[in-house]
Amino acid sequence: MRLLLVEDSELLGTAVHKGLVRSGYAVDWSRLGKDVLSSLASCNYDCVLLDLGLPDVSGDTLLKSIRTRGIPVSVIVITARCGIEDRVRLLDMGADDYMVKPLDLDEVASRVRAVLRRVHGKAPGSAEPEHGPLKLYPSHRMATWHGEVVPLTNKEFWLLEILVRRKNQVLSRSQIEEALYTFDVEVESNAVEVHIHYLRRKFSPDLIQTVRGVGYQLGPEPRVRNEQA
Repeated sequence: MRLLLVEDSELLGTAVHKGLVRSGYAVDWSRLGKDVLSSLASCNYDCVLLDLGLPDVSGDTLLKSIRTRGIPVSVIVITARCGIEDRVRLLDMGADDYMVKPLDLDEVASRVRAVLRRVHGKAPGSAEPEHGPLKLYPSHRMATWHGEVVPLTNKEFWLLEILVRRKNQVLSRSQIEEALYTFDVEVESNAVEVHIHYLRRKFSPDLIQTVRGVGYQLGPEPRVRNEQA
């Protein structure tokens, strides 16, 4: 999942950026508000973490612009304001959630996961994403195959989750790269192919299909072992 962090404080921004990257997210960091709308126009982000106290453009103004333009992205507001009127106003303006400074890094990652669950239509306690014997546990970045845990890197898990959530779509290599990597990372030309190669080895050669000239999608749903004769 790809996030956009908008925070002008070098100290706070560095801490939040590192914490989210450690949690497995691809994170672009913008220090100025003027760059936000152009970034959202050029890349499909899953969530924006938006500081209200930016030096050039008010975070309130940016939030209003994002919602007025109908940009389909979740927004978690980061603010020093903690009054109930401020919270109600931000939620009414279109914020999906808000966090009051000082921030706890574990809570930041948890709030992001909660917002993304709502976006993907997954209510707490509902079924985890699955594809036959493959089951994903996004909150723990864990996958099982026929009930057995399969160790995965962060990139492998995110790629698998993208394919499972969009199992009826063919995703191009550029779409996958955009979801997995930030702008400041130089992506090897065969990086996606390498990840898919390892996923096929860890699960099944037929789990992910290559659609020549187009991209990749999940193969037919495998049967779980206890259903086989």
